[in-house]
Amino acid sequence: MTQVTAMLVMFVLYGVLPVAGLYLGYRGIKKVTAPKMLEYKAMPQLGYIPEKSLPVEVKTALEQINEKGEKLRVIYGDTNNDGKIDDKDTVNETYIMIQNLMDRHVPQAVADYRRLHDLDMGDGALADSTKIKHSNVTGKEALLDVLRTINTQFDDLLNASYHQDGQKLLATNRYLQQRFNNPAITTDIQKLNNDVNRVNRVNSVSDADTKVKSQAIESPTGANDGQVSAEDIKL
Repeated sequence: MTQVTAMLVMFVLYGVLPVAGLYLGYRGIKKVTAPKMLEYKAMPQLGYIPEKSLPVEVKTALEQINEKGEKLRVIYGDTNNDGKIDDKDTVNETYIMIQNLMDRHVPQAVADYRRLHDLDMGDGALADSTKIKHSNVTGKEALLDVLRTINTQFDDLLNASYHQDGQKLLATNRYLQQRFNNPAITTDIQKLNNDVNRVNRVNSVSDADTKVKSQAIESPTGANDGQVSAEDIKL
């Protein structure tokens, strides 16, 4: 081993490896000790929110809005039922309202609450216990009122969609029943059956008549078969 090679090995063993170990250890400790972040995929404008910065009731309400809002986006946004929302779909007022609620109003309300929460240098009890001036609610209660209003609106939209689609199914069933139980169609079918029966009877009579004629040809003397009439004897 040359002197240069030995120096390179020493540099790796006592320089690079310890530094890399310290860096990886720092990243690991930072990741373990970092606060858990909340993410709502249907509301990306909310960003990542520290879990401890939101009360349990607020997190529950946001989860419900996130789930319901995603369903409503598909129901009212995917108007051509191709499985995706794009320029081929027809934008309506309801879809725009859902978008505004999830992209603007909910993130803004949460941001306002978090500012109130951060004003307290302690544990954030100010926003949870202090009444807002000229009102009878705290910052936490005000946020919950906003989220409950949106949640109720989403419930109403989901119920309306359920009953609307249910009416479509009922209408389809009524149409099919009328289509297959139509008296005119039943009469046509009965007439066709009668025609078939009439043809069968005619064929039966024709077969019987053919059989009689065949017997007459084979035995032209009829009942006098085997006997000779005096009129048939010619001198």
